[in-house]
Amino acid sequence: MNTHNIFLTGGTGFIGKAVLARLQKEDAEVVAAVRTQNYSWPPEVQTLIIDDIVNLPNALENISNVDTVIHIAAKAHVAGVSLNEFRRVNTDATLNLAKIAAANGVKRFIFLSSIGVNGISNTKPFNVDDKPAPVEDYAISKLEAEDGLKQIASESGLEVVIIRPPLVYGAHAPGNFGKLARLAQKNLPLPLGAIHNKRSLVALDNLVDLIVTCIDHPKAANQTFLVSDDMDVSTTELLRTMRIAVDKATKLVPVPMHWLKLIAKLIGKQAMLERLCGNLQVDISHTKNTLNWKPPISFAEGIKRCFRKDSK
Repeated sequence: MNTHNIFLTGGTGFIGKAVLARLQKEDAEVVAAVRTQNYSWPPEVQTLIIDDIVNLPNALENISNVDTVIHIAAKAHVAGVSLNEFRRVNTDATLNLAKIAAANGVKRFIFLSSIGVNGISNTKPFNVDDKPAPVEDYAISKLEAEDGLKQIASESGLEVVIIRPPLVYGAHAPGNFGKLARLAQKNLPLPLGAIHNKRSLVALDNLVDLIVTCIDHPKAANQTFLVSDDMDVSTTELLRTMRIAVDKATKLVPVPMHWLKLIAKLIGKQAMLERLCGNLQVDISHTKNTLNWKPPISFAEGIKRCFRKDSK
């Protein structure tokens, strides 16, 4: 990667921390926007304290020589958040940031979106050319940001890169993957031995590699990329691989799926079961062919890295 001056948002989060670590290895000049003064940054990283994500545009306006924005910060996909709040943070703040970036001569704006823009499940892999079909408010706000970014790009010359990841996993991953990882480390039988779904996942290191690739690559400009490990697995295969990684006996009980659905309904966990056991595959042919890119690590290696003792 050539030397770049990068404005990074979301640098204290699960994905952002990994991006920042990679940028440091690449000797990039990084300015990171954070909401707390208590976060310990490497001394070579310049920080800007903001009290709210919607103030990101003002922060960028006061920086000179930034050529690339990597925008990861977002209102996370959590229950109880209104569509208006998702829009305030994920749509409006993103578009205001992009407008300021364009006005300040930033060359490229990399936006981390979500595969939820395509939908929450499928019977054939999502393709980058598929018509978006977001179901959840979070994904709706991300799609609206994508559409707005494309409009800004067409009017200003700002190069926009959109990346839609599926579930991102790694050490200390949040959400359902983190819960599964903790379960995998216990010597407990799990009733997930007969799940025959197919899901695309992406290892944190693979997603970071794609983000960094898109900083420089000339063919990344004004493109949308789907990303995954390029290997789809069932929830049963995922848990089995986790158990192997932590050197535990498999202990996966083959409980029929209709029983699991009944149990999930009784305890109000239908949405969680669907996310774990439904089908969601992505086709990354466009990403690989356009960028001459492939995931640098395998699914098995990605799972191993989730449990390495040196993972912080």
